[in-house]
Amino acid sequence: QLTLVESGGGLVQPGGSLKLSCVVSGISVDSYTLGWFRQVPGKGRERVSCMGNSDNSKFYDDSVRGRFTISRDNEKKTVWLQMNSLKPEDTGVYYCAAYLGTVQEMCRMYASDAWGQGTLVTVSS
Repeated sequence: QLTLVESGGGLVQPGGSLKLSCVVSGISVDSYTLGWFRQVPGKGRERVSCMGNSDNSKFYDDSVRGRFTISRDNEKKTVWLQMNSLKPEDTGVYYCAAYLGTVQEMCRMYASDAWGQGTLVTVSS
């Protein structure tokens, strides 16, 4: 089983930056595609970004492309989400997730095998 624990959420002003971290533990952690999703009030869960386990392939949702950067370190068993130029519409509960499959399956089809507990990001003035 996989266990994911997010951290780094908080309150930030529009235009500001925030970096989320997620520590992943479990069996064959480095075999998993890792990603970030967010739950926005009044809307369904949205994809944010996903990153492959070995080929460093990345996927960004159109809403965050150019502003967010996903990265991972398998040795540290950690995936990060650097968020810049934050907008109020970025507000939501951010979850890291792991999937034993491809980036496309995870971020386009919302496939996952495990989720973290979520960390709240609030972008407001």
